[in-house]
Amino acid sequence: MDKFERIAELKKEKNAVILAHYYVDEDVQKCADYIGDSFYLAKVATKVEQDKIIFAGVEFMGESAKLLNPEKRVFMPEKTADCPMAHMATREEIEEMKKKYPDIAIVTYINSTAELKSMTDVCVTSSNAVKICKKLPNDKIFFIPDQNLGDFIRKQLPEKQVFTNRGFCPRHAVMTEEDILAAKKAHPNALVAAHPECREEVLKHCDFVGSTSAIIDYVVEQEGEEFIIGTVDGVFPKILESAPNKKLYRVIDPQVCVNMKKVTLDKVIDVLENETNEVFLDEEVAKKAMKPLEKMLELAK
Repeated sequence: MDKFERIAELKKEKNAVILAHYYVDEDVQKCADYIGDSFYLAKVATKVEQDKIIFAGVEFMGESAKLLNPEKRVFMPEKTADCPMAHMATREEIEEMKKKYPDIAIVTYINSTAELKSMTDVCVTSSNAVKICKKLPNDKIFFIPDQNLGDFIRKQLPEKQVFTNRGFCPRHAVMTEEDILAAKKAHPNALVAAHPECREEVLKHCDFVGSTSAIIDYVVEQEGEEFIIGTVDGVFPKILESAPNKKLYRVIDPQVCVNMKKVTLDKVIDVLENETNEVFLDEEVAKKAMKPLEKMLELAK
């Protein structure tokens, strides 16, 4: 019996479902029941019938799944798989902004800890951030913890006053204008698609800016054959599955999320067999953090 067969057997035995983010290894994606970006997986987590959720991703994703499904058991294949950006805002920053601007909306990227979510008015993902912020009645928004995505929202909504802190995604923020120009010079016929977690100096040279899933759709649907991809290269297999003729190039090399890479088939098997690394949340924090997630799902409809 190979690893995929063992996982299929265990899923049935344990009444478990596997959710996987695009940034994990291709083999892990192959064993998953659902693959997607943060927004898609957040929605899926509220609809699965199985009573155990195995989340092949990083810590905040498992926390979000648990928040939206308090009656289900949620497990992480690798307990040390974390997102540095998820911690890049503080209670003090939020309290300071609320004191300075009493009518400000605290908008938190889903790539954040449950504790940060608990201090938030609404959560967003990269795919719905602009849409949700536009719907808010507040003229002032404090967007945390990703400064680059906040800057992108500000440019899309000039009618709003958007404040940001200094958080960032290490995988996206490391790409520079010099890198993107070098990639375009090396591949002059390629279109460029990048994630809004990249710096503005990178995004201004792109043909398309969007969430992980939006990038995939864009590349698959475009007639062109060559594309420079400004996000984690875990999206490559999904693109090539639908459009095997496409030629995909990185902005820099390597272009991986080291925490997502910690999730392996062996760890998926282990968590299914032994039910380790279960996600538990403080009851009071969970109660407060669930509200902005539910509001996100409502406003994103």
